[in-house]
This record gives sequence, C-alpha cells and structure tokens, in this order.
Amino acid sequence: MKIEKQDFYIWELNYRIRSAIESDAENLAEIRLQIDGETENLDREKGEDYLTAEDFQKIIQQDTKSEKNLFLVAVVQERIVGYSRCEGSHLKRFSHKAEFGICILKEFWGYGIGKNLLSIAMSWADSNEIKKITLNVLETNEKAIQLYKSFDFEVEGVLKRDKVLSDGNYYNTIIMGRIHESLFR
Repeated sequence: MKIEKQDFYIWELNYRIRSAIESDAENLAEIRLQIDGETENLDREKGEDYLTAEDFQKIIQQDTKSEKNLFLVAVVQERIVGYSRCEGSHLKRFSHKAEFGICILKEFWGYGIGKNLLSIAMSWADSNEIKKITLNVLETNEKAIQLYKSFDFEVEGVLKRDKVLSDGNYYNTIIMGRIHESLFR
C-alpha cells in the first residue's frame, strides 16, 4: 500500500518519509548491508541474509499491491537513510495483525526519523483496520523500547538468551505488541 509523502525538519535536517518505489531497490540493498554492520540491535551481522536489489524490487512490488503491507523510506537529499515495513499476513487467522520492523543509518539517529516512521505506520495501521502490530527488540535497545511504549506497545513476552552478540554474551529479545482495542469491538 502507498501513503502520501510527508516532510520533516528537525535540528537543521530536512527529510521526507514516503512509500518505497521500485527505483529505491538498489539503494535499499546498500543501506541494509551498511546498517547491519553498524549495530547489533538487528538480527543480522553484516552480509548475512543479504537482499539484492532484485529482492527489494519484489518486496516493494508486493507491498505496494497489498493492503496489509506498508514499506516506507526516509530520504535526506535524495538519499535513503532509513526504512520501515509493516508486513501483514495472508492467512485468515492472522489477517488482523502485522509485524513492524525498522532500520536507520547510525549517522541519522536522534533526528526523530524512527519516531516519525513509527507514527506514520501506526496511523496507516489504524486506518486500515490492522488490530495488532507486533515487533521484536533487543533488551539493551532501551531507546527503542521507550519509543515503542510511547506508542502504546506493551511487553508480551521475553525470549531468554535469544541472541549472542560480539561480546560472547547472550541477550534477551523482547516481544512487544500494540493492540487497537476499539477495532476489536
């Protein structure tokens, strides 16, 4: 599905959030690889589960057609600096929910890009009768957890010792969910 583009200006940074388009695919493949190497907050190490530009083109095509999916990009001066996806299910028993994920280049942390991507995604979900949004977050990613809580996400569970990081220690994954109660009536 597509949304109307929105422009933001925060701390002397102009950026736009819009729906992903097929011509973004090559840039998305490059920044996903870069982001995976910048943080351990995500599931992958740099180069693991690599998605090519063609892979991203297919995802964008599917997401644009689907009323249950939303693929957003954050753009600074024609450069994609982050993205988010909401992916719904084609299975009837799970048709009321979607899973949310987000990635932002480290040099653009602190500009509200994550907050605005999340805000737009939640507005989209609410207006498209997505009753539940789920996500996973590393227990040490306290800023992200606080952001999600500010959007009414609640901790639904903990996957204990779920990830091993570069320090050799095991960390928990927090499962969070946001339920839009009024849509369940």
